[in-house]
Amino acid sequence: MSHLHPASAGTLRAAKTAHMTNDAIDAYGQDGGLPVPRIKRQVCLALAVSSVIPLLMLAWAVYARLIPLLDPVRHAGEIVRVQAVLVFTTLLIIAGVFIIWDLAIALSQRSSLAAVARHAADVHYFARRFERAYADLEAANARLQEASFKDEVTGLYNRRFFSIRLEEEIARYRRFGHPVSVVLLDIDSFKALNDDLGHAAGDEALRVVGEALTANSRGINVISRYGGDEFAMLLVETPKSGAECYAERIRGVLAQHVFAHGRRVTASFGVAALPDDSGPAGDLVRAADEALYDAKRAGKNRVCRFRGAGIPTLHGGSITV
Repeated sequence: MSHLHPASAGTLRAAKTAHMTNDAIDAYGQDGGLPVPRIKRQVCLALAVSSVIPLLMLAWAVYARLIPLLDPVRHAGEIVRVQAVLVFTTLLIIAGVFIIWDLAIALSQRSSLAAVARHAADVHYFARRFERAYADLEAANARLQEASFKDEVTGLYNRRFFSIRLEEEIARYRRFGHPVSVVLLDIDSFKALNDDLGHAAGDEALRVVGEALTANSRGINVISRYGGDEFAMLLVETPKSGAECYAERIRGVLAQHVFAHGRRVTASFGVAALPDDSGPAGDLVRAADEALYDAKRAGKNRVCRFRGAGIPTLHGGSITV
């Protein structure tokens, strides 16, 4: 399914990356929280173990030595030694407590710093993964949008894109007064070509026409397959006279081209422009379409420009006003 919808594939990859990042965050909470309680338990155990011997020594000193030495006169030296043992034992216990506690703090800090460094690296890694997933999603969306505006047979823009750009250019004309022209092209006798030679020959004719239009057009112009055997050209910054010259040039190129199937293929053209043919975008296309059908009625393989009620008559492929 992902190869049919690239954007969905990019979204799935991003969601999978987010899920992996959440797992890493959960792992961080577990790994970062466990060492400190574990070390505290070890410290308590160490304190308890280390205190057993000193406490036993203290108990022995009290019950084995201190009680029998109740006569301070006769056993003054023994009392001093017992006191020394008690003081020494107390000092040992205090020193042990400080040493073990200091060790526990050092180990906790080391463990915490190591965990922070490890998980910082994990966060950086997943951030890069997110960036790559986002870039993949953006690229997939761009490819999907491009595909939605392209014709599958000719590779030209489709009618939807042409309509969007036409609205933009008419708005630009209304703001700045720059001329804009529309040229409609219809392949002559295309149905007969399809019926006689098959759809493969028809598709080849469409591709050749598209290549001729692209090769003889400026990059700022919009060349589109408008539907069936009809093409629409949006000529930016081009007055009607320039659009007529452009259409006549394309007509001559197609009339002289030798197609692989051996049959001569020609086309008819209709031209309309602003400011000559003022009106909404739809009116401009209708004006070009009316001129196109006049060229068809006049004998095909001709260029005709829209002139309102007075449509010009054309002869032999040339323009007669």
